[in-house]
Amino acid sequence: MAEGTENGCLGTSLEEFLKEQGIYEEAVEHAIKRVLAYQIEQEMKEKGINKVEMAKRLQTSRSQLDCLLDAENENITLAALSRAAQAVGRALHLELR
Repeated sequence: MAEGTENGCLGTSLEEFLKEQGIYEEAVEHAIKRVLAYQIEQEMKEKGINKVEMAKRLQTSRSQLDCLLDAENENITLAALSRAAQAVGRALHLELR
């Protein structure tokens, strides 16, 4: 078994690596957006809501909806994500740990 950390693995954890690279917060933010976009899209599929209908529910354009569902888009607000969650009958829940 290779020596390294207490669990016998070489190197550092992904979290430690991202922090060392100075991109931890960005990576976490990206992951959260990706998960939320995925969950919203899954709710849309489950409820039979297509993108045109979803855009109508949000009173926005389809292209704006595509931006909302794009995890790479840095301009998405919590308010927009909350409205999207409500449009599919869900609520956005955040907590500090």
